[in-house]
Amino acid sequence: MRKQSFIQGTMILLAAGIINRMLGFIPRIALPRIIGAEGVGLYQLGYPFFIVLVTVITGGIPLAIAKMVAEAEGENRPDQSRRILHTGLTLSLGLGLLFTLVALLCASWVSNVVLTDSRVYYTFVSMTPMISIVAVSSIYRGYFQGRQNMIPSALSSVLESVIRIFFMLWFSWILLPKGIAFAAAGAMLGVTVGEIIGMLALLLQYYFIVNRDKKENSLSLVPSEQGLVKQKMEDPQAAPVMRRLLGIAVPVTAGRLVGSFSYLLESIITARSLALAGIATAAATAQYGSLQGMVIPLLLLPGVLSSSLAVSLVPSLSEAAARHDLTTIHKRMHQALRLAMVTGAPFAAIMYVLAVPLCTLMYGNADTAPMLRMMAPFALFLYVQAPLQAALQAMDRPGRALINTLIGAVVKILLILMLASQPEYGIYGAIIAIMVNSILVTLLHGASVVKLIKLSLRIADPLKTLTAMIIMAAGMSYVHTSVQFSDAGWLQFLLSAASGMALYLGICLLSGLISVRDLDRVPFFKRRS
Repeated sequence: MRKQSFIQGTMILLAAGIINRMLGFIPRIALPRIIGAEGVGLYQLGYPFFIVLVTVITGGIPLAIAKMVAEAEGENRPDQSRRILHTGLTLSLGLGLLFTLVALLCASWVSNVVLTDSRVYYTFVSMTPMISIVAVSSIYRGYFQGRQNMIPSALSSVLESVIRIFFMLWFSWILLPKGIAFAAAGAMLGVTVGEIIGMLALLLQYYFIVNRDKKENSLSLVPSEQGLVKQKMEDPQAAPVMRRLLGIAVPVTAGRLVGSFSYLLESIITARSLALAGIATAAATAQYGSLQGMVIPLLLLPGVLSSSLAVSLVPSLSEAAARHDLTTIHKRMHQALRLAMVTGAPFAAIMYVLAVPLCTLMYGNADTAPMLRMMAPFALFLYVQAPLQAALQAMDRPGRALINTLIGAVVKILLILMLASQPEYGIYGAIIAIMVNSILVTLLHGASVVKLIKLSLRIADPLKTLTAMIIMAAGMSYVHTSVQFSDAGWLQFLLSAASGMALYLGICLLSGLISVRDLDRVPFFKRRS
């Protein structure tokens, strides 16, 4: 099987990520119209518990499998790769079944005691089957990532998104007559159906790819090589797979648990702080649903590239580190950081300047626009954070990433307690806490990476990006308010955004942030000789 390069793997994941993010906005737009902001809030309140449980099960195991499989494939040991896969499946599925049972037993206590809205119970129960399903899917994704084949993960994720959207909206619409709580639970059941289909797609691709590889290997190996492979299969050093798997996975899982518990505590403390501020339970649930279900997804949409870069960076940097190739490590980091900044900045400008028409078009009203405008300028820190954290994990420094994330989480929770409980701040206190967290963690990750690999900072790139972003925002604001393209709100928005993007691209080309040669690195646009 032909491996994909760093850029090719990133582009494959990027294409799938863009499709998934765009598809993901279908339920983001339609679901609030079906079940309202309060229903979205019920859906979002139960979700952090799912994230914590899944992180315990799959937090670092897929990454460990990716690294171990990459090593085995580099030594031409496909049977060892499958042994690693089966060991990971045994561990992850066992944990998945255990925590599924725990979640079912604790559903009533969590809904009535921990959270402020007992109606979350139905959503919580509906999500429990996903725990074991995601446990299996993540292992196969780690296996394919280790083989540097991003196509199975990309295809399964797109299929999962399509199925999930259909069943989310259908189930929530069918159950709406029974009440908002059942409608929110129906949406979560739709997510479960999508996860099942995504898992089956991965299993099917694994079956065909492995069978194909077996045929290719049997034809290509001469008898002496077959004997060598058999000898490697019987190598006693391959036995303690579980020990090595846990050695890699546990620190990474600990780091991700900090983020997941932070998200969980954020949902609990925000709801309770808003109650202390005198906001009624239903209104607090609706505000939290607007923030987490509408505003945050819009902010994270441009981060699809940085997420793809983060996934591709792990095997690429690990391979370069094994060769002690510091030049390649620096090159990959500069590429990833520049791409994350340059691609994220124009979308941050659009979300700031055109927040009102954007929220009106997406969600049918502009109530969430002030939240979006407040957070948009700081979204760039989120886009840069992903490749920085991936670099720390790839360079065997998950502990450093854990400490940075923990510091940011503590600061965020304390700020939510201090600000969201004050009537003059309310939900905006939680927004301030989230923004401070994103800035602090990104700066700490950046300092850690610079110190670790002696990375020289290119101050000119962020300065040029910020300048282009400000000029774009000013030009786009002028066009939207002073140049009337059309009476149709959506057309005026699109033309204003397009004008701003054209201005931004021109500035980037003139300043050298983007060059025509950059297209040569993209497989789909590579110039032919």
